[in-house]
Amino acid sequence: METVTLPQVHRVGGLIGAELRGLDLTRDYPDETYAAISRAWAEHGVIFFRGQPLNEAQREAFAARLGEIRVRQEVRKEPEQTKAIGEGWHTDMTCFDEPPKATILFAEAVPPWGGDTAWAGMGPAFEALSDGLRATLTGMRAVHANVRKLGYSYAQTDPPEPSVAEYDAAEGPVHPVARLIPETGRAVLYVNPEFTTRFEGWTRRESVPLLSYLFTHGTRPEFVTRFHWEPGSIAMWDNRQTWHFAVNDYQGERRVMHRILLAGSKPQAAG
Repeated sequence: METVTLPQVHRVGGLIGAELRGLDLTRDYPDETYAAISRAWAEHGVIFFRGQPLNEAQREAFAARLGEIRVRQEVRKEPEQTKAIGEGWHTDMTCFDEPPKATILFAEAVPPWGGDTAWAGMGPAFEALSDGLRATLTGMRAVHANVRKLGYSYAQTDPPEPSVAEYDAAEGPVHPVARLIPETGRAVLYVNPEFTTRFEGWTRRESVPLLSYLFTHGTRPEFVTRFHWEPGSIAMWDNRQTWHFAVNDYQGERRVMHRILLAGSKPQAAG
């Protein structure tokens, strides 16, 4: 019987993130190996591999063993471009009824300096709130809408901040503020600065003080891990329980990544 190869899991932060070692992702492994990857993913929120220069077919084969592929995309920033995709804390596409479960990013070309990505863990962030605030948030829901009509482009100027009236009028799905991660039974904070516009039944003005507190709380240093890319690096994050931020500090350099999003489902409320 073939020996099952399991990844070696090395935590990279106290509360979020782990690097998985001991696998060659150009190979096809048995289901037990991918189940172990998925467990580490759900437990640590974001996981990393290094030294995995996969071609397009290998990237897709790897991703397909972990879920249904929803989006394939090249994310390229050329030396003359000054704006970067994702340079703000966000969670991918929560303005959809069924946001992607996960994102996998494969590094092809990276700048000689900078270009890191940071992730914030919404499991530890939720657990660090007071008992009273956790109880208040559990059962609440919030509207998620693409108010600023953000797209995956490198526009050279930021769009204007929408008015309060535009935020109040924005339509989008309503998701639980405290979301359950079924694989671990963990409750996580499920709002994000990019798409969460207001709480259900509240106005934008009423929502902003509490949302602003949660957005600031969610990026406390102990909840954040940061990854320095190398060619062949892979980052995989659980989109249900993390925020991420692309650090745009490599002007005049090229960065080429390949992005795969895995299909998700309607968020399930915790509690």
